[in-house]
Amino acid sequence: MKNLKLSKLAEGLTSRSISKLSEKVEEKIQQGEKVFNFTLGDFSPQQFSIPPGLEAEIIKAYQEKHTNYPFVGGMKQLRLAIAKHLELFGGFDYDPDEIVVTSGARPLIYLLFKALVDPGEKIIYTVPTWNNQYFIHLAGAVPIVISTKPENNFMPTPEELKPHLKEAVLITINSPLNPSGTALSPHVLKEIFDLIVAENKIRAKHNQKPLYVFFDIIYWLLTYNETKFSNPIVLNPEIRNYVVFIDGISKCFAATGVRLGWAFGPKVIMDQMRSMLAHIGAWAPKPEQIGTARYLQKHDEVANFLGDFKNKILARLNIFYNAIQKLKNAGYKVDTIKPQGALYLSVKLDLIGAKTQDNKTLETVDDITTYMLEDAKVALVPFYFFGMEEDFPWFRLSVGTCSIEEAKIAADNISQSVQKLLR
Repeated sequence: MKNLKLSKLAEGLTSRSISKLSEKVEEKIQQGEKVFNFTLGDFSPQQFSIPPGLEAEIIKAYQEKHTNYPFVGGMKQLRLAIAKHLELFGGFDYDPDEIVVTSGARPLIYLLFKALVDPGEKIIYTVPTWNNQYFIHLAGAVPIVISTKPENNFMPTPEELKPHLKEAVLITINSPLNPSGTALSPHVLKEIFDLIVAENKIRAKHNQKPLYVFFDIIYWLLTYNETKFSNPIVLNPEIRNYVVFIDGISKCFAATGVRLGWAFGPKVIMDQMRSMLAHIGAWAPKPEQIGTARYLQKHDEVANFLGDFKNKILARLNIFYNAIQKLKNAGYKVDTIKPQGALYLSVKLDLIGAKTQDNKTLETVDDITTYMLEDAKVALVPFYFFGMEEDFPWFRLSVGTCSIEEAKIAADNISQSVQKLLR
């Protein structure tokens, strides 16, 4: 019904472009075309299955008939296991009462925004970004958008953030970053948090709401090469009063469909999020909670899985990184950033103005995307899907769905498609 009126909130919410692009790719695959789909931040279970120990423990929990309501905010045994996991792998020191569990990380982001931000208040986020704009819309907040630069690995700098801190009540940080596969260095992270702590000392004198931090660390256990995750509370202990971390099993354990995430931070914030959760009901299924609790206690098994998992992802990222670097060294207008984290590679294909073999000029980033899909049979996501300008020629390449052999073929396809363009 075209004239059916809905809420302004609903009517103002747009669909995610990535999902639409992925649907287009899937249509081609269903029609029998061989397409390498690097658009979604997901894992193919055929290439990256969840840890066998996690799978076994979840199945066991179902067999034991743990199918009634779980405790709101997370089973105690799970929150204890998460606390120990965070301590062993990241040096975090949080009590179970400072942890809230939901069905994946997304409900936690919504709960956090609603707990901290009143309609009309301002939230700082940087682009490229994953989904921040949608959660800000749902919260009725006002965005302050800061564009980052490839020379800074698409990460914010203290200088870029500082002029905006006084206006906002929340700042979002994601490291390692979706979509770029890059991470904040320890010294930059410390400088940012030093600025936030200083701002909050001024606000405390005037009894003002603090500037809070939403730190998305869903990829924190997936770092490569020289990149290591830095615990912000070690860098500046005073930030603990203002930062909420959101994490889960979806990315670091290839468990995107299992749906279990957790937030940890100041108890007063966790209590409010837990209260709202009781009415929303977005808790993780009880068998998944019990199975995850049991698995996380197998610390050596977890460490072994993560080591092997990271090696497999990095091997695929390196195939594409090396192929793009080879093109760059040969003088083509392409670039990439050495893998630092997550399952993504940032790829620059500055091909606007080039002509295809059938004499069609690539005039837009969409033209480049279509050319890669049609000629190289490779589906990539332009960074403008993540908030950058529409003529910005960088793309996200996600490797969670391909085998090593498929990565080699796809990388070769990209190379050939770039080289055959006419200038």
